[in-house]
Amino acid sequence: MEKLALQKVNSVRELCQNRKTPWIAAADTIILLDGQIYGKPCDRGNARLMLCDLQGRSHEVITAIALYNSKADKTDCRSVVSNVTFAPLSDGEIEWYLDSGEWQGAAGAYRIQGLASCFISKISGSYSSIVGLPLREFYVMLRDNCYF
Repeated sequence: MEKLALQKVNSVRELCQNRKTPWIAAADTIILLDGQIYGKPCDRGNARLMLCDLQGRSHEVITAIALYNSKADKTDCRSVVSNVTFAPLSDGEIEWYLDSGEWQGAAGAYRIQGLASCFISKISGSYSSIVGLPLREFYVMLRDNCYF
């Protein structure tokens, strides 16, 4: 996971070579269920399959964050693992959520901070990491890299 966040940081570094960019941060999130990775769905049908797999079950949400400090020419990478449990969902609930379009561009075909919050029966770990940016870890990275 950290490799993906690091690739994003390095892509921005290449784009900003001639600019003073003191910090570059990037994050990436995946869903892991039974050893299978769920990224962003390619279409509505794929999103439906993901939601059908996740409903009524617990899964891991892994978010990696990379922070580049240009002054030190150093990149710090960290990952956060949280657990999310979906309530059982009816076909109608899944179709309602798919109709919202909120699943588009979201790992596992859902956004916990949006309508899908209605489907979540339990979380364990970092809510902000599930959203996509682990705020506590980001703060610690800034602190550890002498920003404060």
